[in-house]
Amino acid sequence: MFNTRPRVVVIGGGYAGTVAANRMSRKAAVTVVNPRPHFVQRTRLHQFAVGNHHASGDYRKLLAKGVDLLVDTVTRIEPGTRTIRLASGGTVGYDYLVYAVGSTATRRATVPGVEEFAFPVAEFEHAERLQYALSSLEPEAVVTVVGAGLTGLETAGELAEQGRRTRLVCSGVIGPMLSEKARAATYERLADLQVEIIENARVTRVGPDGFTLDDDTVVESAITVWTAGFGVPELARSSGFRTDELGRILTDETMTSIDDDRVIAAGDCAAPSGEPVRMACQSALPTGLAAADTVLSRIAGEEPANLDFGFNGVGVSLGRHVGVVQFHERDDTPKEQAYSGRIASTIKDLGLKAAMAGLRVEALRPGTMRFLEGGRHPSNTATTEDRSRTEQPMA
Repeated sequence: MFNTRPRVVVIGGGYAGTVAANRMSRKAAVTVVNPRPHFVQRTRLHQFAVGNHHASGDYRKLLAKGVDLLVDTVTRIEPGTRTIRLASGGTVGYDYLVYAVGSTATRRATVPGVEEFAFPVAEFEHAERLQYALSSLEPEAVVTVVGAGLTGLETAGELAEQGRRTRLVCSGVIGPMLSEKARAATYERLADLQVEIIENARVTRVGPDGFTLDDDTVVESAITVWTAGFGVPELARSSGFRTDELGRILTDETMTSIDDDRVIAAGDCAAPSGEPVRMACQSALPTGLAAADTVLSRIAGEEPANLDFGFNGVGVSLGRHVGVVQFHERDDTPKEQAYSGRIASTIKDLGLKAAMAGLRVEALRPGTMRFLEGGRHPSNTATTEDRSRTEQPMA
């Protein structure tokens, strides 16, 4: 138990970090460290890139009273002294640390030219750069989107609806997470938008004027947008914490690091029991609340609860007027039930607005936000002590 309010530092002010900070503000002195002074709605960055949304929010409306915002970048975590080092040169001490750095564009060095010539949309600055490039592009120039997951599909839909000549390239089929019914509706919408689709093809090189496929075909493209996967910042690994291959910090089912019970993770950068949940706003919010509840339990001297939440589906916006919504079991298994058209677009947009509204509600009344339960069934639920004995040291 603490005689004074414990200090909690939250690294990252995205969905997971913001909701965790708000929940903990009841019992702790919370500081959010974030590289930007504004909240980024990552789920709308494809809209921002084409000029359809600002994709940002005001932290003054999203953070609870008493939560401090420090605009800086954390360069290292030092668990031995319970401090973080900042890019500005300073340090900040903590009693508990919530690691919520999220995800970013995938590590792209394996594909020559991507780093130099392609345009990712995983972060605000990425989308801003793409928006600027599109603003000076001739209307008839072809824009290629590489990757046909949710981000790729939504980006292609936004571009094509604006009248851009749009091409979509993927290594398998479009929307691999979609059911046959939902995928068929997606194909139909992309056909209506006259999106050229190249499936079962890998991009092996990107240049300033196009790219090369794995069969050595050279394809011209005025702009190549790269959405082929996400990566995780290296902060945890470089600070000596054990991570999975992608860089997500390894935790137990209470979201606590297997290396340090004062470090709790949330969102895309966490791998509970080595079995991380799908990277999405839909999982960032409940894992953020779970991380906060773990900290609050430890402050109270109580045993924290295991992660338990359920998914409800996947929504894809294919422009501003048409979408596809696919329903899931709580364990994230797709159902065949799906909607398409304007109703799906409306459902998707309401979901995005609800996420932002949830942050504001939790800021005003910490402890009120709730989610579906019953979807988390990891095959490996070893305790922190068990896992610390069996995991290999990080290289």
